[in-house]
Amino acid sequence: MEIAKSNKAGVNRAHGRSIAQKWTFAIGHFAIIIICAWLIYGNGWEVLGHAFGKAWRLADFSRAQILLACAFIYWLRHIITLFYLLARKVEWSEVLGLLPFMGLFEIALVLLGGGALRDHSINLGFLDLVALVLFFIGSYLNTVSEIQRKWWKADPVNKGLCYTKGLFGYSMHINYFGDTVLFTGWCLFTYNFWILGLPLLMGCTFVYFHIPGLDSYLAERYGQEFKIYSEKTKKFIPFIY
Repeated sequence: MEIAKSNKAGVNRAHGRSIAQKWTFAIGHFAIIIICAWLIYGNGWEVLGHAFGKAWRLADFSRAQILLACAFIYWLRHIITLFYLLARKVEWSEVLGLLPFMGLFEIALVLLGGGALRDHSINLGFLDLVALVLFFIGSYLNTVSEIQRKWWKADPVNKGLCYTKGLFGYSMHINYFGDTVLFTGWCLFTYNFWILGLPLLMGCTFVYFHIPGLDSYLAERYGQEFKIYSEKTKKFIPFIY
């Protein structure tokens, strides 16, 4: 019955350890970080260029290094999510579906920001500060909100109750909003502004796909308690929507 409810939200929310899936996800994601590091520090982009008879180089080494650091921080947060926060079962389809996508955007952001498509570096400035602030604020909103909820649910007194406190008191899906904010900052730091379509697409996916399914699941699970919460709390963007 729990699995049937979970499928209505578009994600299997049945509890399970999923040890093999989680380790595959974590190691696969770390391999992506290694590839990014190789492209920067091992002259990997130049090596690939030589293989195609091209003189490829990363023109913005400092920016590429900072983007690598962002990818590493994102991996650390992923580890916390997989092995500490996530109680539900992780399906193989989720692992094998998300890893290629994560590899594509993390490698692409390093290359784009690192100057793979331009012949000059861009001095770090105020816009970069804004981008990094967005990245860290988004990371905070996503991870801290999940930790607050986990600690609250660990108290037996709260068993079976809907969590509406902490950062989730400002938005019903503050974790999704945090992801959108951090990706906005991450993409903004590349100075390839067309890539901002990625967080825009992500936000639309949350609002029009993930959130309706999850709300349906929560409404069925918590009933009147969730109804009251949804009536007085913004759905996605705090104080706005």
